[in-house]
Amino acid sequence: MTSPRVRAKWRPSLGMIVVAVLLAVAALPLAGLFFFRLYENQLVRQTEAELIAQASVLAASYADAVERLDPPLPLSPAAMTPQPVDDRFHPIEPALDLTGDDVLGPRPPAVPPTTAVDPALQAIGAQVYAIARRAQDQMLAGVRVLDFNGVILAGAEEVGQSLADVPEVADALAGHYHASLRIRRSQHEPPPLYSISRGTGVRVFVALPIIAHTQGGDRVAGVIYASRTPNNIFRHLYGERRKVALAGGCILAVILVIAFVFSRTITRPIHQLVRQTRELGTRTLDQGPADAPHYGTREIALLSQSFHDMAQRLSDRSRYITTFAAHVSHELKSPLTGIQGAAELLHDDLEGDQAMAPEQRRRFLGNILADTRRLTALVQRLRDLAQADNPVRGGRADLAALWPDLAAQFPGLALSAHGDNAAVAMSAENALILFSHLADNAGRHGATTLTLDVAVRDWAVVVTVADNGHGISPANRDRVFDAFFTTRRDSGGTGMGLHIVQSLLRAHGGDIRLAETSPEGGAVFEVTLPRA
Repeated sequence: MTSPRVRAKWRPSLGMIVVAVLLAVAALPLAGLFFFRLYENQLVRQTEAELIAQASVLAASYADAVERLDPPLPLSPAAMTPQPVDDRFHPIEPALDLTGDDVLGPRPPAVPPTTAVDPALQAIGAQVYAIARRAQDQMLAGVRVLDFNGVILAGAEEVGQSLADVPEVADALAGHYHASLRIRRSQHEPPPLYSISRGTGVRVFVALPIIAHTQGGDRVAGVIYASRTPNNIFRHLYGERRKVALAGGCILAVILVIAFVFSRTITRPIHQLVRQTRELGTRTLDQGPADAPHYGTREIALLSQSFHDMAQRLSDRSRYITTFAAHVSHELKSPLTGIQGAAELLHDDLEGDQAMAPEQRRRFLGNILADTRRLTALVQRLRDLAQADNPVRGGRADLAALWPDLAAQFPGLALSAHGDNAAVAMSAENALILFSHLADNAGRHGATTLTLDVAVRDWAVVVTVADNGHGISPANRDRVFDAFFTTRRDSGGTGMGLHIVQSLLRAHGGDIRLAETSPEGGAVFEVTLPRA
């Protein structure tokens, strides 16, 4: 009885599972760090966008006031690049990148100006700053209004000083928007938890040129210089605590899935295999081994199936040895009992007063010789069976070259071979032993002819062996391959021939079966041999 095989299906290897789990574990902190940096950078760009919006409104107010002056003021000689007539919108997109842009040092201090400030611009700057000051409680931005020479017209401090040498201001005076990240000056140390955030130690500075439309073209009338510290990521995450909790739940779910995969594919099958190993010694032969688990990785599934097959073979082998030992003891007991009884009678005749008749003594000696020959034949069959169970595998035999040797070995059988010429994956010696047992079995059952039909299949060679002997009765068809089963026990049969043939074939990957009775009334066997 062979154990059922696990249905073939794709299974991940143990190495794949371990690598996938390690990659997932390694990706979790990287993903968290990436999310942290991406979110922090988003806060920086959000701050820049808000400063652009606020500075644009203040710049529009400043430009409108400058354009209403009469007479007009002489502005910066740097003319702006003319825009297309149909291009109505000129959006400024935030472009600061906390991960890629350099963080500059603190803003340089203002220096004394080299030019005087026009009183009209001083008044406009004060009006614009008053608007910014009233909105500062909501927008939390520091604003300085500069004239077209970079002199501070209005601001919390440093009024009248020049910032023309600051890079972003200098770029704005040339008519270009410029934003930068600078180290934040603070009188208080940030909390320890904030030290892992890069965004808490920087400040966003935006320099937006004020463009006035004059008769000579677009001119730079000044600069709105605004700055603000980005929103703290931890404070922002606290505000989004429900979403953060959801993300944490997702991470926990991933960890639980990984734990389940490990348990399902590695831990649980190994524990089941250990349990089966412990139970193997307590199960009886009739129960057989426990079922193999049908899940796990490819290596564990193969290991479990190999263990199950090994346990099944051991169970079958133990059952076979137990049955075989019982048959051998029974077969040996009968001739030994006969030899012992005849020897005791002859011994009593030597010590008794009345001599045994010569005919009777001869009959007892004949029984001893007959039982001895039977024991000799039985021992030889047992040796043949041992060789058949563990033959020397391999080799190649040409069947056409085998038939003459078989015919010479059994001259009492008229042997005829038909069909294809084929070679089998079996040594010539083992092939001759195989067909010799079949020919001997046919001859002992009254056959005078033996027909061999050879047919070549895709993967095997099938030889049909038919004789014209007495045949096999329907009651005995199911037992012909059992060890020690014979209908010629009185004439010296051991019942081992067909069992030896079956064992030899199965050891080479072949088989034999009893076919329907031939028209001549004899036995027909189909022998399947591996093709060379």
